[in-house]
Amino acid sequence: MKPRTQSTLAEIQRRARQRVGDVGIWFSKSIRPLVDHDVRSVQAAVKPSVVFDLGASSGSDIATNKRAMIAEAFGSAHKEVRHH
Repeated sequence: MKPRTQSTLAEIQRRARQRVGDVGIWFSKSIRPLVDHDVRSVQAAVKPSVVFDLGASSGSDIATNKRAMIAEAFGSAHKEVRHH
Protein backbone atom coordinates (compact mmCIF):
# COMPACT_ATOMS: atom_id res chain seq x y z
CA MET A 1 0.00 0.00 0.00
CA LYS A 2 1.33 3.44 -0.91
CA PRO A 3 1.65 5.98 1.87
CA ARG A 4 -0.54 9.05 1.50
CA THR A 5 1.16 12.31 0.78
CA GLN A 6 -0.35 15.73 0.98
CA SER A 7 0.66 18.67 -1.17
CA THR A 8 -0.36 22.23 -0.69
CA LEU A 9 -1.50 24.29 -3.63
CA ALA A 10 1.58 26.48 -3.21
CA GLU A 11 3.84 23.42 -3.48
CA ILE A 12 2.01 22.17 -6.56
CA GLN A 13 2.23 25.61 -8.15
CA ARG A 14 5.96 25.82 -7.38
CA ARG A 15 6.64 22.45 -8.98
CA ALA A 16 4.45 23.28 -12.00
CA ARG A 17 6.22 26.62 -12.53
CA GLN A 18 9.57 24.87 -12.35
CA ARG A 19 8.49 22.23 -14.86
CA VAL A 20 7.08 24.67 -17.42
CA GLY A 21 10.15 26.86 -16.95
CA ASP A 22 12.32 23.90 -17.86
CA VAL A 23 10.28 23.39 -21.02
CA GLY A 24 10.27 27.10 -21.81
CA ILE A 25 6.56 28.00 -21.69
CA TRP A 26 4.52 30.30 -19.49
CA PHE A 27 2.76 28.86 -16.43
CA SER A 28 -0.57 30.41 -17.44
CA LYS A 29 -0.29 28.95 -20.94
CA SER A 30 0.31 25.48 -19.50
CA ILE A 31 -2.46 25.58 -16.89
CA ARG A 32 -5.24 27.17 -18.95
CA PRO A 33 -5.98 24.07 -21.10
CA LEU A 34 -6.00 21.86 -18.01
CA VAL A 35 -8.51 24.05 -16.19
CA ASP A 36 -10.62 24.43 -19.33
CA HIS A 37 -10.69 20.65 -19.82
CA ASP A 38 -11.62 20.08 -16.19
CA VAL A 39 -14.46 22.61 -16.29
CA ARG A 40 -15.81 21.24 -19.56
CA SER A 41 -15.75 17.65 -18.32
CA VAL A 42 -17.71 18.57 -15.19
CA GLN A 43 -20.31 20.43 -17.21
CA ALA A 44 -20.64 17.55 -19.64
CA ALA A 45 -21.06 15.01 -16.83
CA VAL A 46 -24.00 16.84 -15.24
CA LYS A 47 -26.90 16.29 -17.59
CA PRO A 48 -30.38 16.21 -16.06
CA SER A 49 -31.58 14.14 -19.01
CA VAL A 50 -29.78 11.08 -17.60
CA VAL A 51 -32.30 11.03 -14.75
CA PHE A 52 -35.47 11.69 -16.73
CA ASP A 53 -37.14 9.56 -19.38
CA LEU A 54 -35.42 6.37 -18.28
CA GLY A 55 -38.45 4.24 -18.97
CA ALA A 56 -42.20 3.89 -18.79
CA SER A 57 -43.88 4.27 -15.43
CA SER A 58 -46.46 1.58 -16.26
CA GLY A 59 -49.07 3.53 -14.37
CA SER A 60 -47.18 3.78 -11.08
CA ASP A 61 -47.57 6.99 -9.13
CA ILE A 62 -44.52 7.38 -6.92
CA ALA A 63 -45.60 10.76 -5.56
CA THR A 64 -48.84 9.28 -4.21
CA ASN A 65 -47.60 5.80 -3.32
CA LYS A 66 -44.08 6.51 -2.09
CA ARG A 67 -44.73 5.60 1.54
CA ALA A 68 -46.30 2.28 0.60
CA MET A 69 -43.49 1.54 -1.87
CA ILE A 70 -40.81 2.31 0.71
CA ALA A 71 -42.59 0.20 3.32
CA GLU A 72 -42.86 -2.67 0.84
CA ALA A 73 -39.17 -2.39 -0.06
CA PHE A 74 -38.10 -2.39 3.58
CA GLY A 75 -40.53 -5.19 4.37
CA SER A 76 -39.16 -7.44 1.64
CA ALA A 77 -35.59 -6.66 2.68
CA HIS A 78 -36.49 -7.41 6.28
CA LYS A 79 -38.06 -10.75 5.29
CA GLU A 80 -34.94 -11.72 3.37
CA VAL A 81 -32.80 -11.08 6.45
CA ARG A 82 -35.08 -13.27 8.60
CA HIS A 83 -34.66 -16.30 6.33
CA HIS A 84 -30.92 -16.55 7.03
